[in-house]
Amino acid sequence: MLKLAKLFKGVSAKPLPRVPEGERFYVIGDIHGRCDLFDELILAIENDDIKAADARSTVVMLGDLIDRGPESARVIETARQWGDHREVRYIAGNHEEMFLESFEDKEMLRHFLKHGGRETVLSYGIKKKRFNELTMKDLQVELHDLVPKKHRKFLAEMEDIIVAGDYVFVHAGINPKHSLDKQKQSDLRWIREQFLKHREPFSHVVVHGHTIFEDIKHTDYRIGIDTGAFRTGKLTALVLEGDQRRLIQTQDIDGTIAVTHNEFA
Repeated sequence: MLKLAKLFKGVSAKPLPRVPEGERFYVIGDIHGRCDLFDELILAIENDDIKAADARSTVVMLGDLIDRGPESARVIETARQWGDHREVRYIAGNHEEMFLESFEDKEMLRHFLKHGGRETVLSYGIKKKRFNELTMKDLQVELHDLVPKKHRKFLAEMEDIIVAGDYVFVHAGINPKHSLDKQKQSDLRWIREQFLKHREPFSHVVVHGHTIFEDIKHTDYRIGIDTGAFRTGKLTALVLEGDQRRLIQTQDIDGTIAVTHNEFA
């Protein structure tokens, strides 16, 4: 036993990843049109921020605010207005990309509608009967009237990647073959298996959405926080401060939104 003690003397544990001193980050996973969960998460984050230690706090939204769920238009407006009152940074997901391209590209519009975009269009107030009667060409024209220009501008100005200390925030993940400054926009918004199957360290701990997990999925090198709001009724925010990590989650339980706070290693 004495020999083992000597062998490990002076060997310290690997330091935990940290965000910059004096800062706190609330990182929100994919909302996908569930504004009921988003509303409650906003309240929970604001209350948490008031009670927590004094720090500069920033909310980071990881993209896919829209599609699949019933209230995409309201999610966009709520997220946009939230940024008028506090520091919020917005990352674009692949669904925001498809939506924006649908205004000019008919084939992309068709693809968008098949992947949850129908719900987004309906959330802007068009009646289902009229929606079903429109051709792709007519619907594309209608979109320009339905969707406020301020919403399109908001989505178009979203970021692709944010670095905070030892963490990097992206929508889908990163390409393991490239450094952070060489990442392609398409990988940041769409990558899946090549990133998820990678088992070696990255330069930063990657916090991402895009791929649904029943609960958060984390290794030493990445943290997936898309808990499938539109499917499971659970929306997740990861709270990072110093080397500490916490979760705030809102969950729809039989029509009632419950809020939970938990720490994890």
